[in-house]
Amino acid sequence: MGGENLNDKVLNEGASFKQLAPSESRRRTWLIACGATGGAAVASTAIPFAVSMAPSEKAKSAGAPVEVDVANIAPGEIKIVEWRGKPVWIVRRTKEMLQGLEGIDSKLADPQSDRKNYPTPKYAKNVHRSIKPEYLVAVGICSHLGCSPVSKFQVGEKSNLGDDWPGGFLCPCHGSTFDVSGRVYANKPAPDNLEVPRHMYLSDTRLVIGKDEQGEA
Repeated sequence: MGGENLNDKVLNEGASFKQLAPSESRRRTWLIACGATGGAAVASTAIPFAVSMAPSEKAKSAGAPVEVDVANIAPGEIKIVEWRGKPVWIVRRTKEMLQGLEGIDSKLADPQSDRKNYPTPKYAKNVHRSIKPEYLVAVGICSHLGCSPVSKFQVGEKSNLGDDWPGGFLCPCHGSTFDVSGRVYANKPAPDNLEVPRHMYLSDTRLVIGKDEQGEA
């Protein structure tokens, strides 16, 4: 994917989506590279990270729903898949991550996910923004200018985001921060929470993205 050079450019220049991706092909490459950049950030803080970017060619070309096996995602890990050219995160949250969501609503710009730019499915209109509290399913693209946030799961001082940081995500381009449910903090450049795509569980360990009980997205 040409990952190293592109990742370095993203991190060193904080380049915007438009600067790096004049074409749809470059757009996909950039988004995937940013997802890998997130993985590097997680690895550097000793947080497990798992990546899967291999939907079928048919799914990629037609924008069809993508099925994902979540059985091999350990607590604290992220798996990334591509759906309609977007990186979609599946985060298996630990009990500590879920506890970090408590009592922070006053710090968030849209704690109830009421804003309409990225409508949140009804089944994700909760503090976890998910069907199952354990798993977050979100599009890994910042709602500001299209950069891809990185994982900042370490809490407190070790996060370099303040002693009271409960864990979440940081957009390296312009500093927007999100909790582990993808909700943006107040007074940040990003105007909206991370997008939660339509999705549903086919079984306890099988997830489909781009489709729910109402049909395909």
